[in-house]
Amino acid sequence: MKKKKNTTSKLKKYILIFWGLFAAGILTIVFIFFGTAMGWFGFMPSFEDLENPQSYLASEVYAVDNQLLGTYYVENRSRVNYSEISPNLINALISTEDVRFASHSGIDLKALGRVLYGALTGQDKGGGSTITQQLAKNLFPREDNPSGLQLVFRKFKEWVIAVKLENRYSKEEIITMYLNKFDFLNLAVGIKSAARIYFSITPAELNIEQSALLIGMVNNPSLYNPLRRPEITLERRNVVLSQMEKSGYITKTQLESLKKIPLKLRYQKADHNLGTATYFKEFLRGRMMTWCKSHQKPDGTNYDLYRDGLKIYTTVDSRMQHYAEEAVAEHLGLDLQPKFFEHWRRHRFAPFVFEGDSAATEVENIMNQAMRRSDRYRSLKKMGASDDSIKISFNTPTDMTVFSWRGDVDTVMTPMDSIRYYKHFLRTSLMSVDPTSGQVRAYVGGIDYKYFKYDQVTSGQRQVGSTFKPFVYALAMQEGASTGEFTPCTMVPNVQVSIPLPDGTFWIPKNDNKERKGEMVTLKWALANSINWISAYLMKRFSPLAVITLARKMGVTSDIPPVPSICLGTPDITLFEMVGAVNTFANKGIHVTPYFVTKIEDKFGNVIEQFSPESNEAMNEETAYLMIKLMQGVVESGTGVRLRSKYGFTNEIAGKTGTTQNQSDGWFMGITPQLTTGVWVGCEDRSAHFRTLQLGQGANMALPIWALYMKKVYGDRSLNITTDPFPLISKPLSVDLDCDKLSPENFQDQNNEDEEEF
Repeated sequence: MKKKKNTTSKLKKYILIFWGLFAAGILTIVFIFFGTAMGWFGFMPSFEDLENPQSYLASEVYAVDNQLLGTYYVENRSRVNYSEISPNLINALISTEDVRFASHSGIDLKALGRVLYGALTGQDKGGGSTITQQLAKNLFPREDNPSGLQLVFRKFKEWVIAVKLENRYSKEEIITMYLNKFDFLNLAVGIKSAARIYFSITPAELNIEQSALLIGMVNNPSLYNPLRRPEITLERRNVVLSQMEKSGYITKTQLESLKKIPLKLRYQKADHNLGTATYFKEFLRGRMMTWCKSHQKPDGTNYDLYRDGLKIYTTVDSRMQHYAEEAVAEHLGLDLQPKFFEHWRRHRFAPFVFEGDSAATEVENIMNQAMRRSDRYRSLKKMGASDDSIKISFNTPTDMTVFSWRGDVDTVMTPMDSIRYYKHFLRTSLMSVDPTSGQVRAYVGGIDYKYFKYDQVTSGQRQVGSTFKPFVYALAMQEGASTGEFTPCTMVPNVQVSIPLPDGTFWIPKNDNKERKGEMVTLKWALANSINWISAYLMKRFSPLAVITLARKMGVTSDIPPVPSICLGTPDITLFEMVGAVNTFANKGIHVTPYFVTKIEDKFGNVIEQFSPESNEAMNEETAYLMIKLMQGVVESGTGVRLRSKYGFTNEIAGKTGTTQNQSDGWFMGITPQLTTGVWVGCEDRSAHFRTLQLGQGANMALPIWALYMKKVYGDRSLNITTDPFPLISKPLSVDLDCDKLSPENFQDQNNEDEEEF
């Protein structure tokens, strides 16, 4: 009996010890959880941290048609809403990573039990982390190289954070935060970037197999990288598909069919050198950096273009931008550049026009100057290299990749030879604006931003040639139309003009076009055929200062020397200024400064600032209308007639070609009722150009780009750009535009398209 009592007493003792240890364990766990939540064992995010978790968001640049043009970022992450995510992606995520996501509160006890059993038995039963725990780990990363004890406490922290996240956010918000936060590699941070970079689509457009691939990467993105390890990534994708079938999201038949589909990536590298509107985005980057320096967030700090997730809504139309870039590639890449190479083949000093004893020295000077401007030269100088060693480096063959219109070419050449090679390439710029609003629709600053960084739209000042003549004619129309002294039909003598200069000498312009020399001609015919003597005649009638004053009203800010020769286009002006100026004619005499951004929003969608154009009255409506009529003559029978004869345009177009001295620059300014577009073509160096007027004039270099661009624009009905005529003036004209009454032969096709003068 006593032995039985002892046994009972021992049993009670063991039971008490067991429950004591169990209670102590529970209390310890509770204490650890409580201490962790209170931050006793290290950093614990506050309520504010959980409400506003730190994530760097890329600023996004949108076209006027709501297409994403590009991003500025430290991390290429853009936020999306739950409604913008494909259900296929959500189904793939839940079935693979957290099948009980909808029912747990941040910690899946069943999954933890499975993991514990696997640890005790040595059998791998899968992970126990929920989506919410994974989000906690991504939002508040672990320490580098943690100890075993730190790992234990880190796990407790993640559990606590997961529970807090579940209390703060809905299930939909947690999934959205998780997908927005995850790094899918290759600069694809967040699901929006991942969908765009790997498949060139939006998250809402992801199909089942695409969703499975991206969710497969979640397990180990470095291992399941579709660019570096496509085979095992495909296997992992099929595992995700099997999980989706197991969870009932797809059928067995669908599973077998989907497993046979290859990866089908449409990889779009995240590189500011690539993609569409590269020059525009770089130009906008500079403008936005300046804007950020002068605008503060609610906390008083300046906006950060690379971290604050701004949404920048631009005026550029992605379709027009695409057509403009296509037109450049088609004309330069397939036609003009091959002709330029052939034109200079086997010439010793190609592509420079120098001749005589000094030619070699002239070329050497240009090449040495280009060498000193190169990144390679600056890097070597920074490293302390001597001039002699730098020259040796520049003349040593090396592996490199160079630009060609057929794609990048891997080759071996000396850096000096590569500089000479690039000197052969014709550069270009194009800008297209809406006449009434001044909104820029297309912006092409060069032929390839990766290799040619210089922006010829807003930075490049080049001689404008005959495209300047409309300013002179506009002054004549403005000052003389009311008295009838100057109208498009006014007859003037086509004879040589001599203008006295302040130093007692005379300026006497050349006029190589012999057509109707010595005859009386109308101003419309003279502008259409770009007759230098008539421009000089008008300049003599007025003055350089009067022309400059009008040009300033029309938005030209570049330096214009007050000399008579400006009437032939000697000033260096940007394409941006020229397009804005001639657009004044299309906008009934109101100059509107071209602009690029309509509004800027913060990451929450709040409008920070809205933009509208600056405008001023440069001339009256009648003067602008008369100039449109004058410039239509350029296309109807003058230097721009190939728009009719070669490209088949039959609608009303006002235009002006321009060719500078020795064919260094070719221009075309084209105006239609809904679009004003300017194009420039030329080499980097003014001493590199075609040696013949037929090849080097603006009608051959620049006009075809305008024609190809407008063909594509008119062909896209979604743009609503019509071939309707120019609108009539709002009040009766004070002059007669029927020039046939004075000279019937004026509007016969003179076939002078190859006779344009400087």
